[in-house]
Amino acid sequence: MKPTNKLTVPDLISIGVFTALYFVLVTIATFSSAALFPGFNNVVLPAVCALISGSVYMLLAAKLQKFGGISVMGIVMGMFFMTSGHFIVSFAANIVMGIVADFVAKAGSYKSRKGLLFSYVLFSYGLFGPVLPMWFMKDAYVANLEARGKDAVYIAELFANINMGTFVFAVVATLVCALIGGWFGQKMIKKHFVKAGIV
Repeated sequence: MKPTNKLTVPDLISIGVFTALYFVLVTIATFSSAALFPGFNNVVLPAVCALISGSVYMLLAAKLQKFGGISVMGIVMGMFFMTSGHFIVSFAANIVMGIVADFVAKAGSYKSRKGLLFSYVLFSYGLFGPVLPMWFMKDAYVANLEARGKDAVYIAELFANINMGTFVFAVVATLVCALIGGWFGQKMIKKHFVKAGIV
C-alpha cells in the first residue's frame, strides 16, 4: 500500500494518546506552578508547561510526520479550556497556534530540527489562551469570576501580580522554556527512540 498523507484511524489513535499525555503534563504544570509560585502561577504556567512537554510534542511530530496531528492536539486542548469555564479566547489561541505550528513543522517535512523547535515555541504560546484575558480582558474576567461565586478577596489576590511587567516576563519565559523543552525533547527522541527504531 502507498503511504498516505491523510490521517488514518491508527494516526488518530496515536494523536489521542499523545494529546492525553500532553494534557497530563499540563495538569502537572498547573498544580506545580500553584505550589511553587503562589501568586505567580498564572504568570509562569505557560512557561512551565513548555519546559516539561517538549518530549511529547517532538515524539508526536516525529512519529506521525503528517499535517493535522499538531492541529488536532491544539484543538482538543482548546475545547477543554473552553468547556471548563474559560473564555472563548482560550479556544482561539490554542487552535490558531496549533494550526500555525503544524504548518511550520510541515514546511520542514517534520524533520527539520530548527523547524520543529520553532513550531514547538509557537504551539506553547497557545497556552496563553486561558490566562491572556487576565491582562487584556480584566473586566470581563472579573465578571466571570463573580458569576462563579468568587469573592473580592480571591479576585484581588488573583490580580495582585497581573501587570504589563509580568506579561512581558511570561512571554519571554515561555520562549526560553519552550526552546529548552523542545531541545531536550529532540535529544531524548534521538537517544532513546530513534536508536530503538520506534521513530
